[in-house]
Amino acid sequence: MSVHNKPPISIYLSILILIYVLFLNPLRAEDKRQEIRFGNNGVFRILQVADMHYDYGKSTECLDVLPYQKKSCSDFNTTEFVRRMIRVHKPNLVVFTGDNIFGFDTIDPVRSMNMAFEAVTEAGIPWAAVLGNHDQESSLSREGIMTHIVKLPHTLSRINPDGLGYEIDGFGNYNLEVKGALHSPLANKSVLNLYFLDSGDYSTVASIPGYGWIKPSQQLWFQQTSDRLQQEYMSEPEAQKSPAPGIAFFHIPLPEFKLFDASNMTGVRQEPISSPSINSGFFTTMVESGDVKAAFVGHDHINDFCGKLNGIYLCYGGGTGYHAYGKAGWSRRARVIDVSLEITMNGNWGSVKTIKTRKHLDDPPRLSSIEPIVLWSRHYAGRRRKVVP
Repeated sequence: MSVHNKPPISIYLSILILIYVLFLNPLRAEDKRQEIRFGNNGVFRILQVADMHYDYGKSTECLDVLPYQKKSCSDFNTTEFVRRMIRVHKPNLVVFTGDNIFGFDTIDPVRSMNMAFEAVTEAGIPWAAVLGNHDQESSLSREGIMTHIVKLPHTLSRINPDGLGYEIDGFGNYNLEVKGALHSPLANKSVLNLYFLDSGDYSTVASIPGYGWIKPSQQLWFQQTSDRLQQEYMSEPEAQKSPAPGIAFFHIPLPEFKLFDASNMTGVRQEPISSPSINSGFFTTMVESGDVKAAFVGHDHINDFCGKLNGIYLCYGGGTGYHAYGKAGWSRRARVIDVSLEITMNGNWGSVKTIKTRKHLDDPPRLSSIEPIVLWSRHYAGRRRKVVP
């Protein structure tokens, strides 16, 4: 081809721009990753994995297991448990609620994280994570840990929201919007809102001992996000005239967890509630928001109860990891949360009808299901809601 017959540079430029938009544009990839929705069966299933404390893999010994289990037990037991839960129960989203890696004597935290999340990254399904109080105790800061997590395959995790106009405390504060079922009137609306917060590690105030807490800047972000989502949802003619329900995930339990005992909870409380020594008021903030129906935490591995207070269920995940402390003879466990849509008069999938949860034990060859609970039902919820200006 002669020089005179070559295509003009503008054509090459157009092709490069098209390739960028279709395949390389990071904003487009992020938007695509963000879209999660209810399936054609009207259910959105979440698997909560709490306190893996992942370390070296096969060479890591298990803690608090029966003598006959010790020889063959390692971090790989944690991986296989999570893998089986994904394979059998097919969650739409997996949520890791902190202390994902052991931290304290972890030599290579990046390698440990890659192994810790392997079961979900290889499955190719969406997942999200928050940090616990141990994740940063190796050579990476909390920001460094979260920066690596957001680069892993199929994650919806975020370091922090953009464009707030103020600094927000912690790393891993973000929300996810779960859209309605495809081809339904609410297909483009968030009918379930998921909030993820960094509950910190340890107090940085000399006069306040103990664990960290959810700070005012995080609560402000939560309030603003909840208000915005409620306004968007309530503007939809097909929506029920009450907020779309919300679920919160963080690591360290709130002081309100101490208000439950055998008389007002489902599950067990086998160790003290390791909450912050002060009450930062986040539970009150959630109640005032009017949309959060349940909050799920980790941290205390052999507590797995749910209790209801002021219209919100507070739930432990129960320890999943084998390199985390536990209780010999008390199976490691994970929690499943099923959110179901109602069917409208026209036969379409509509708003969220119920939120239910149950626990599954790692008791091969079974994954025994125990203690199912209805956390929320629209027909019994009444019309209490925050008035959004």
